[in-house]
Amino acid sequence: MKKLRIEINRDETDKLKAKAKKLTAKAKEYVPDSFKALAKEASRDIDAICERDPAVKSRTEAALLYSGFHAIMAYRVAHKLYENEKYTSARFISQSARFLTGIEIHPGATIGEGLFIDHGSGVVIGETTIIGDNCTLYQGVTLGGTGKDTGKRHPTLGDNVMVGAGAKVLGNFTVGNGAKIAAGAVVLGPVPENCTAVGIPAHVVRRAGKKVEGVDLDQVHIPDPVSQELCNVSRRMLELEKKVAALEGEAENE
Repeated sequence: MKKLRIEINRDETDKLKAKAKKLTAKAKEYVPDSFKALAKEASRDIDAICERDPAVKSRTEAALLYSGFHAIMAYRVAHKLYENEKYTSARFISQSARFLTGIEIHPGATIGEGLFIDHGSGVVIGETTIIGDNCTLYQGVTLGGTGKDTGKRHPTLGDNVMVGAGAKVLGNFTVGNGAKIAAGAVVLGPVPENCTAVGIPAHVVRRAGKKVEGVDLDQVHIPDPVSQELCNVSRRMLELEKKVAALEGEAENE
């Protein structure tokens, strides 16, 4: 009798396993493409962390403990909702992510694969921002607008762009593929491909890895814009004093 019961139980178990396999196969068929795409994007974003951050020890660490990754995943879900005109739900997710991570990404922004936000605190990405593939942003970066534009009012970053800590990229223009923005720079106009921009306002100091003539690249001792402006004012005053002296001389001769 015991043997008979065991055989019956084995038969039932085999039947349950067969049903489970069929249900699993059907479930896979009905998984929305958006979820499959989300999983692919998540994997690529984790790869980006592992490739560019020497401090990370494993993919598990990157997935569980990196606030930049969490903010990007929340953005990707919110962006899907935003595209389907679920604006309130999208903003709820993005603002919740901002509260948890300190990173604010508007769900209307367009972000490619492999974005790495290192540290992340204070990063702001505006609604009409476009970011290409394999870009890197450090803490305190703002990809914002100037308040003067309508419609497309935030910057477009090409592929493989690096934006240093505290840099502000403001306005509707393009930062080309492979460009680098130095820490603390304020970029108010286009940056060509494979160029490095530093300063306030930012200016290009390298093109394709070579120094721009007449400009010294020193990202540690970046020129002080206030000091430069004072020098310009002083030089202008000297020029005006010379002109006034010349006019006074002419008046005396008359």
